[in-house]
Amino acid sequence: MLRTRLIACLVLRDGLIVQSVGFRRYLPIGKPRIAVEFLNRWGIDEIVLLDITATVQGRNPNTEAIAEAAGSCFVPMTVGGGIQDVADVEAVMRSGADKFCTNSRALREPAFITEAAAVYGQQSVVVSIDVRRRQDGGYEVVADGGNRRTGLDPAAWAREAVARGAGEVLLNSVDRDGSKLGYDLELVRLVSDAVDVPVIALGGVGRFRDLVDGVREGGATAVAAANIFHYTEHSVILAKAVMRDAGINVRVPAAARYEGRPFDQRGRLLAHWQDEAQGPAQDMAVASA
Repeated sequence: MLRTRLIACLVLRDGLIVQSVGFRRYLPIGKPRIAVEFLNRWGIDEIVLLDITATVQGRNPNTEAIAEAAGSCFVPMTVGGGIQDVADVEAVMRSGADKFCTNSRALREPAFITEAAAVYGQQSVVVSIDVRRRQDGGYEVVADGGNRRTGLDPAAWAREAVARGAGEVLLNSVDRDGSKLGYDLELVRLVSDAVDVPVIALGGVGRFRDLVDGVREGGATAVAAANIFHYTEHSVILAKAVMRDAGINVRVPAAARYEGRPFDQRGRLLAHWQDEAQGPAQDMAVASA
């Protein structure tokens, strides 16, 4: 049985990792290499590095930043942003990426998916789909940082992308980005049911239980998050502990398992402590969690 992957999405803006809220507000975090080292140390399964300013600025992928991040990365790394042709794919793969991610380029010229898959294989092609909810309650694919409406239905576009050679779909809800409200499970289920390749849910994780919901209720093959991993020591291990306790088959890091330990509603580890003066053991949230 295949294990569910836990994926960290690192959003790169002008060379720095940032927290993103609604594709509009950004909080600087730091250099990509530091974030990658942290995530590797605590057992992340994969890393997605998205340069959100490359396409907007009309420039090619930042191969120096990719190579620096890849030098500290010991798990599969997917890179997106600024990829316009097969030569750009070659550049990011030579810089250390295991897969590449395409969004706006694939929408403008879907044949690019087929061309790239023919050269690098379907397993290397990840099509990123950004989605907004319409006023009528439906969904629409958006492009260019969420600023351009396409009129496309996300399930229909996902099916076309897979038919053209996409090996995975990275599905991001723009409305949920940075909201901490959890995944848009209706959207995740809609696309997961539409295709037969892995669908990675992204956008809105505010507690580790949201990861469980993405798999159980959304039907996602893998779950990704960005903001929740920043500033939180042991966050990857804690996330996997919550998923494992819910019965989801995940790879558990050897550093710390936290099996059978209790968590509060926000997914923070509760530490048992005993005070002889007060009697029975009580639960207290671990500050570092």
